[in-house]
Amino acid sequence: MNIPPDSFVRVPAEQLESFGATLAEAAGLPSARAQQLAGLLVGNDLRGVFSHGTEQLATYARLLRDGVLNPTAEPRVVRETGSSLLMDGDGGLGYFPAYGGTQRLIEKVQSSGIAILVTRNHGHFGAAGLYSRMTLEHDLLCFVTSGHQLTLAPEDSVYAAAGGSPMSFSAPTAEEDPLVLDFGAMHDLYSGAPHRDSIAAQAPGIVHRAIGMGAVCQSWGGFLAGVPLDPERAERTFPGANQGSMVIAFRIDLFLPPEQFKAEMDRYVRAVSGLESFVEGQRSFLPGGIEAERFRSYTRDGIPVGETHQEKLESVADEFGVQVPWSR
Repeated sequence: MNIPPDSFVRVPAEQLESFGATLAEAAGLPSARAQQLAGLLVGNDLRGVFSHGTEQLATYARLLRDGVLNPTAEPRVVRETGSSLLMDGDGGLGYFPAYGGTQRLIEKVQSSGIAILVTRNHGHFGAAGLYSRMTLEHDLLCFVTSGHQLTLAPEDSVYAAAGGSPMSFSAPTAEEDPLVLDFGAMHDLYSGAPHRDSIAAQAPGIVHRAIGMGAVCQSWGGFLAGVPLDPERAERTFPGANQGSMVIAFRIDLFLPPEQFKAEMDRYVRAVSGLESFVEGQRSFLPGGIEAERFRSYTRDGIPVGETHQEKLESVADEFGVQVPWSR
């Protein structure tokens, strides 16, 4: 879970975005790409999804500088039909083929009713919710996932079968905050996770479901994108381009007038907000609700950049000769 930090500095979103764009450009991204990446990452910070926000710049900048990923990648369409799109990321970050591909997917859905995007040959594509949120204003329902190169060995735990396991689902509303479920199925079960053993002992069904969801991520978002099971069969110009993704979207009006569906979603959101939370003193939300509330707060008051977040960005900023937007 992304929990707001206890100790932090407040940074206005526009200042953090400017810093991010400057750093990404210093790492080798063209200006327009650097600005796009910074905007997407700050958008996650604004929702409190700090794990997939600007702190990722510390990793990305070094991968781009060191040639692990292609800083001047030009994503391209490999194959296209009226209801499908296959995008190649040219060895760069996954944000660019996934974002541009989702834009094109939304156009396709208007005529085809349902469409699917698969991207390949790229690095990390960020939080899956970035792409499921793009479909909300178009009266679409959406599913997003991603898979990456596995390195399974007989001595590994079965937990490793699930890979990174990102998923997102979305559903629009009329007036209330939309439903955006954005999660990693295995994030509480990775090696070293503090509660993994107790979860497995007390609720083994949760573990089986998490591994199962991870297998869907890997097969739909990885194998379908051409990421092989075995690393020795992988063919890559850039070693960091070891991931793929998938986005599926379809029109609500195939089944129901969108306004009717969204009105029902509004009733659902309001009903859930009146339920008793399992966390004392906290409101009840549908997935995406607390992120929307944080977005409003952080847009107004600034993004709370925690101490670890600051340290990561200060370290990479020093390497690239960029000034962070806060006092040290």
